[in-house]
Amino acid sequence: SSAPGCPSDAPFPEDGYKGEYIHDIARAIRDQEGDRFLSMPLGESHPFFKAFAVRNILDTIRQILADFGVRFDVWFSEKSLYERDLVPAAMEALKVNGFAFEKDGAVWFKATDFTDEKDRVLIRSNGVPTYFASDITYHKEKFDLGFDRVIDVWGADHHGYVPRMKAGVEALGRSPDDLDVLLIQFVNLLRDGEQVAMSTRSGQFVTLRDVLDEVGVDATRYFFVMRRSDSHLDFDLELAKRQSSDNPVYYIQYAYARVCSVLREAKARGVAVPDARPTGSAYCSDEEKRLLSRLAEFPDEAEKASRELAPHVIANYALALAGDFHSFYNAHRILGEEEEVMNARLLLVQAAGTVLRSALALLGISAPERM
Repeated sequence: SSAPGCPSDAPFPEDGYKGEYIHDIARAIRDQEGDRFLSMPLGESHPFFKAFAVRNILDTIRQILADFGVRFDVWFSEKSLYERDLVPAAMEALKVNGFAFEKDGAVWFKATDFTDEKDRVLIRSNGVPTYFASDITYHKEKFDLGFDRVIDVWGADHHGYVPRMKAGVEALGRSPDDLDVLLIQFVNLLRDGEQVAMSTRSGQFVTLRDVLDEVGVDATRYFFVMRRSDSHLDFDLELAKRQSSDNPVYYIQYAYARVCSVLREAKARGVAVPDARPTGSAYCSDEEKRLLSRLAEFPDEAEKASRELAPHVIANYALALAGDFHSFYNAHRILGEEEEVMNARLLLVQAAGTVLRSALALLGISAPERM
């Protein structure tokens, strides 16, 4: 017979989630606990398995996100809402405000007072709260902590839930505008032009770890934010690995590396970038004017990205700026020109580098000085 935790031990339940990660968790339990659960009824071992699996999966997620450059200040468990009796308090607040009532042994939310076509159950007649009750309670907790604006990030398939959640926030006495909901569309992974088939139930999926290992952190971060969050994204794995101008990440980083190369060469020749600003008339060519104009747009683009919660604005701006810089670089000599022209162009190169580096930093993407 095989050791516990091996795939041959037992088939997956018919309605269970499948995947190698389930076996990985089983092996981790076996390695830590030995075979003490083999003779134990599942009813007795289930609480341990559940707690171990949750901890194992969350630890894995935390590590992957850390490698991806994403850090959450707080990890919040829905269970804590019930452990702290916050749900009954939130339901009572809704009743006091006139937006919850009892009928048929259940507690209902007066959703028809807002834009919903029917009222919604908060607490079922068997006493079990709905997800809506948890969600209202969680948002009440955020506002009670003193936050004046809450931003939720949801999958686009939950778009129909947005008006209900905003109604819940309004029923708590807040403005519905205090809640912003960003809808994130699904990502299609493409390999060799074909969509990678995925199903969490069948255990067929590509993890974020797989993508990071294949294409790297920088390309993954850029590709995830290069489109509006509510637009479908085709993530071309082969393109993300390509070291050519077709790959937007490579194209932007290469522009910055070119900046650094020019400034290094200037320093090697004993040429310093001047402190004085050149006059506008120092830039005569279309490439120079276009680059200068693009650089001047950066503060407004950054402000727009922040105001609209739209990082794709910075991604698109960085790509356009890189294009303008490459055009300028390819069209003009910088070092070795007449001094006034050289100084003006060196300042333009330096400014392009500053803005490219800042844009990449906002996206959490590295700015290599050599490529």
